[in-house]
Amino acid sequence: MGVLDAIRQVLGLGAEADATREADPEDLFGMSTAYLTMEADLGFAPTGDAALCFADVDSTAFRRAREEVEAVLDLGEAETGTTADFVEDAHGYHWVVLHDREFEDLVTSVHFASDTLVEEGFGSRLLAALFAFQRDGRTAYWVYSFRRGSYYPFVPTGGRERDQRTEFKLESVLDGELSVEDDTAYWYPLWPEGDAHPWG
Repeated sequence: MGVLDAIRQVLGLGAEADATREADPEDLFGMSTAYLTMEADLGFAPTGDAALCFADVDSTAFRRAREEVEAVLDLGEAETGTTADFVEDAHGYHWVVLHDREFEDLVTSVHFASDTLVEEGFGSRLLAALFAFQRDGRTAYWVYSFRRGSYYPFVPTGGRERDQRTEFKLESVLDGELSVEDDTAYWYPLWPEGDAHPWG
């Protein structure tokens, strides 16, 4: 199985059949308090970056929905200063990449973007939302899987290695504050390209 097929299976079609609960963009607001715990209890500070990953659809209706997301985020930038970039990764997945030093504004913007796609009838195209944190030069992510309706931690260490000890520590501290995926088979690694974020 290739990397692209694995992503589809874990975050996409396979996970949809195995979903433990219905995903809800409101779950994203759990990060509004979890980031405080990440910093106070674990020493991981927000990097000011978050992202929303989705699968594109070659249709006029989806292009309109994407334009609506862009319009919503443009309005948000005027209010909060959150900037947004739209990028495509090496696997053909699309990302809305958000930047803001105010973490709660990031959470709100990711919610607005995902909720807009849901309201436009494209919630099934949503794959994951990522929130980035850093400690001592190491980046850790909380990943929200829309197909599983749950979060999981991901801590890449370079190459195709991950720091599972830190991931389990994050789970033990944040479980209960976030709806953490209890089946680690679904803690899918979203490998970054080099030292970049998973979205490139």
